[in-house]
Amino acid sequence: MASSTYLHGHHESVLAAHRRRTAENSCAYLLDHLHRGATVLDVGCGPGTITVDLARIVAPGTVVALDAEIGMLQATAALAAERQLDNVTVVLADAMALPWPDATFDIVHLHQVLQHVPDPRALLRECRRVCRPGGIVAARDADYAGFLWSPLDPDLDRWQTLYEQVARALGGEPDAGRYLLEWASDAGFREVIASASTWVFATSAERAWWGESWARRALQSGFATTALATQLAHRDELDAISRAWLRWAHAPTGWLLVPHGEILARR
Repeated sequence: MASSTYLHGHHESVLAAHRRRTAENSCAYLLDHLHRGATVLDVGCGPGTITVDLARIVAPGTVVALDAEIGMLQATAALAAERQLDNVTVVLADAMALPWPDATFDIVHLHQVLQHVPDPRALLRECRRVCRPGGIVAARDADYAGFLWSPLDPDLDRWQTLYEQVARALGGEPDAGRYLLEWASDAGFREVIASASTWVFATSAERAWWGESWARRALQSGFATTALATQLAHRDELDAISRAWLRWAHAPTGWLLVPHGEILARR
């Protein structure tokens, strides 16, 4: 991650959700462009679940996992060791000033990163710099204004509005998914292929983990801390949002859609 205040923080409720991410459910748009022997930079690797999947696919190629949080790198290294992968390296660094020369990597991957940085175009230019000619910078970001759910609930409407306010207070763009094509074009890539995909949560198990995760995050994560510190919300509002997520989780026909924009940008 680039040096900025990460909206979600690293509370266990956040990390538990992030650990469910895999290459299959979070970067399927990239998989056909990976090949054995490729060198990959995973920017903002988090707990490393996508990283290790990429490492398995490109082996004996290498994957470098980059994050600004040492705990995330430790988690990634531990997961790679658990999976018996010896082609993962972890690096503590600021993504806005990548510590590699030009044209180092075949693939630079970012998942849910650009929405959190104050200057996504600058980050994409830096990723382009370390990508080899003909290589790919791949990015995927959610679009929070496009979230849809049922049953409707005014407290979840409040959550959506508040999330966007908190993200922008931290200098981010919560609707990043719709801007990826624009940002990559402005960053100087010669070819940008834009696509989209969704996460849909509709089973009782899916509702339970997402709803219970956000019920906790509404009260304990970086989102909650910033909402209170900036006086964008009061504790009673966060309590109401937390209860709303539990109501949704327990609704027998509860449904949630999370839209994502995606880009494959060629150097």
